[in-house]
Amino acid sequence: MDESRQSSSDAGAVLRKLVPPPALCGFLLLLALIFAASYAVGAAAGPVAPGMHGTGARPGGDGSAGGGVDDMGDMHGGGH
Repeated sequence: MDESRQSSSDAGAVLRKLVPPPALCGFLLLLALIFAASYAVGAAAGPVAPGMHGTGARPGGDGSAGGGVDDMGDMHGGGH
């Protein structure tokens, strides 16, 4: 009878070692919920500034997403 108790308590100890503590599970669940809520709010808010677009091709551009000298506009012109 002592052997059956010993084997069942060993199985319970192994199971308790494999399962993360409830506090960690709760923390991870809360973290996931906060991330999902912040993502939803950000998606609903839209772009941060007017005229802000993704990194895709520019309308009327050559299809490259990188910034080149043409993107600088009149920055180097000094207003002349």
